[in-house]
Amino acid sequence: MDPALTPEQDAVRRTLREALAKNCGTEEVRAAAASPLGYDPALWRQLADQLGLPGLALPARYGGTGLGPVELALACEETGRSLLPSPLLASSVVAATLIDAHGTDEQRAALLPALASGERTAALVLAAPPALALGLTPARPDDGLPDGTAAGGGRAGGIQARPAPENAAGNASAGHDGWLLYGGAGQVLDGARADLLVVAAHTGGFPRSRTVLFLVQGDAPQVTRGRLAAMDDTRALGRVELRDVPAVPLGDPDRDAAPALARTGLLAAVAVAAEAAGAADQCLARTVEYVQVRKQFGRAVGSFQAVKHRLADVYVAVETARSAVYYAAWALARQDEDEGGEGGSEGGGEGSEAGTAVPLALAHALDALRTAAGEAIQLHGGIAITWEHDAHLYFKRAAADELLFGPPHLLRTLAAGRARLFAPAGRG
Repeated sequence: MDPALTPEQDAVRRTLREALAKNCGTEEVRAAAASPLGYDPALWRQLADQLGLPGLALPARYGGTGLGPVELALACEETGRSLLPSPLLASSVVAATLIDAHGTDEQRAALLPALASGERTAALVLAAPPALALGLTPARPDDGLPDGTAAGGGRAGGIQARPAPENAAGNASAGHDGWLLYGGAGQVLDGARADLLVVAAHTGGFPRSRTVLFLVQGDAPQVTRGRLAAMDDTRALGRVELRDVPAVPLGDPDRDAAPALARTGLLAAVAVAAEAAGAADQCLARTVEYVQVRKQFGRAVGSFQAVKHRLADVYVAVETARSAVYYAAWALARQDEDEGGEGGSEGGGEGSEAGTAVPLALAHALDALRTAAGEAIQLHGGIAITWEHDAHLYFKRAAADELLFGPPHLLRTLAAGRARLFAPAGRG
């Protein structure tokens, strides 16, 4: 891996940092997060038109910029630095990647250009928490590996899919298009506002139990949605209820969706890890600035050796996380190249370099953000105790990301399981 950035990669980072510095201060972040949409549509449109942010990692033939995981990580590091509320993660990274990886050529051509331009947004509806459904935390604690069946909710509960009556009667002309979805899911990223829903549902009963992905219009009359109160307002979460909603399968309904979900999970983890590393770096920068001007006993707080040691520890954590994120993004990009994919490959599980590096990077980044946010509150003293202080925006992001995308110890358990570092229980 060459750690030096190319001129194009440096331009991605520099241009986005300049744009967000002008338009995404903490007051703008708070106002956008509290709005009905949960983000500033004018700023999202500006980032789409001028920088191509929504289509950064999507193929050029579908209106994207054709870049890869490394450039996406650089962009997400900057959006994390400012805690930008936007559909970037839910729509551009997760939902669009699934459509690219699992959809038919016709579905890609029909859906991806609008998502790449930012004109429309999409959300992935999962019956299980994102960390479990996307394979970021192990479902089998005995060997630390996910089992790929959690996304649709299993044989009972979650979201169930069944053929419409004409299909159940054996009407061959109906093919696989006549499906009905019933159930609900909470903690859906951007679930209350997305134009298009990609729904992971369980079907097949005991003989052919599997998870199938479906496309549902967000404004369908059988869909009920609402925004949930969340710890981190900059990541809007919604509740989605489906009541016999007509749905179209994404790709072939007989095709296993687990590989596409797993690959999407890796890209989402890289994006979240990069955001966390950027947020941690910003916490550190603000704290260093503050301790140089805050005085006690006639001296700047930052001149005390104990404060220097604490900030040095945060610096090491931030730089370690950033290095891990860059390596994980590079490993995922190399895997895509080796498999001949353009963001649409479906590898990345057990035994792959990316499958091990990505959860480790996310664990490092989440640890770094929690440490940096905690030290920011402590070293800002009494002014940072109130929820209204900016340090708490980062503290709440750190806590919410661990709940959504996996606590670090389980992410490390997954990486260890994939690398086969320890013998599975009961297997010698």
